[in-house]
Amino acid sequence: MTSQFDEIRPYEAGEMKQAFNDLLNDRQFSLILKGFAPWLPKVVRNGILRLAFVGVKTPLDFQMRFMKPVVKYIIWKHTDGCTFDDSLLQPIPREARFTFLSNHRDIVLDSAFLDLLLVKNGYPTTVEIGIGDNLLIYPWIKRLVRMNKAFTVRRGLTAHEMMRSSQLMSQYIHYAVTDKKENIWIAQREGRAKDSSDQTQESVLKMLAMGGDLQDLNIVPLTISYEFDPCDYLKAQEFQQKRDNPAFKKSRQDDLDNMRTGILGYKGRVHYHCGTPVNQWIGELADLPRKDFFTALSRRIDREIHAGYRLYPCNYIAVDKLEGTNTYADHYNDKDIQRFEEYLAGQLAKIEIPNKDKAFLRERMLTMYANPVRNRLKARTKNE
Repeated sequence: MTSQFDEIRPYEAGEMKQAFNDLLNDRQFSLILKGFAPWLPKVVRNGILRLAFVGVKTPLDFQMRFMKPVVKYIIWKHTDGCTFDDSLLQPIPREARFTFLSNHRDIVLDSAFLDLLLVKNGYPTTVEIGIGDNLLIYPWIKRLVRMNKAFTVRRGLTAHEMMRSSQLMSQYIHYAVTDKKENIWIAQREGRAKDSSDQTQESVLKMLAMGGDLQDLNIVPLTISYEFDPCDYLKAQEFQQKRDNPAFKKSRQDDLDNMRTGILGYKGRVHYHCGTPVNQWIGELADLPRKDFFTALSRRIDREIHAGYRLYPCNYIAVDKLEGTNTYADHYNDKDIQRFEEYLAGQLAKIEIPNKDKAFLRERMLTMYANPVRNRLKARTKNE
């Protein structure tokens, strides 16, 4: 391992045991464990975990031993199933490594679900992921994510610091894919699209290009579709807070609340769709000037992601509700409408802020569910 990446990289095999010991000795982490089994003395809880850790030598081992059962439980408990369409990757040898460039639905689970789906479908390894350091608010969180194949994305930097950080991260991603033979998952933009209109930031693509040839990364546009977004009411709430106070910024506690809600909230059906790998069509853009190249690349990736949406009755209902039509009535029935209306009412009831604007909040939530329909229609029209 090249030392230049030490400040951002995940743990390596020789560091896992010490990291695990440090995690168990962390007071805040111990309190969290106590919450799961308050009747067990600390020495017993730690002893059980140490026994379970025997044989864990790499981050992949850690994922398979500790994280895989947790993620499977989350899928069983908080979704109506998680499916995967990798048909466009089938012609590519399984030993290939990919950079999954994805829309962003959940801070924690986007990559965790993908890990499980890759293993289930016979891929030889999971993904390394980029996590913003704004979420690593406690030492135990940073240790845990580094044990779980995460590298650090630095936030809140000056322009000069951002340039250096982007170069380092890009070099690391190229190193991880080409030398370490790891897959990468990275979001198409910084932060989630609050209105679910997913657009690729050109800056992300430019960052990826800093470390070498984009084709070396074997980029795959990945679409994540949730039937229900458990954080929808939190996003709607933030829309009103920013409307009423343009200077509003989320707190660390807000970030934790989003993480907790995203993990434990009901998601309905979840689907992952792999689009056409970028290497199969990037040559069409080769003659464009650099400035135009990244614009065209981001738009083409958007089309791949938007065309891959799995749409549900609630998405079509939301469009018709907003537009006062029944254009998509063939995609839902009265039972679907009742279910969605009850769901919206329940989510809106969770919002507790001063001067709660119910009409505005409802419109924001409907827009979140309508935009995937609108974007997929545009993408498929252009692809034709």
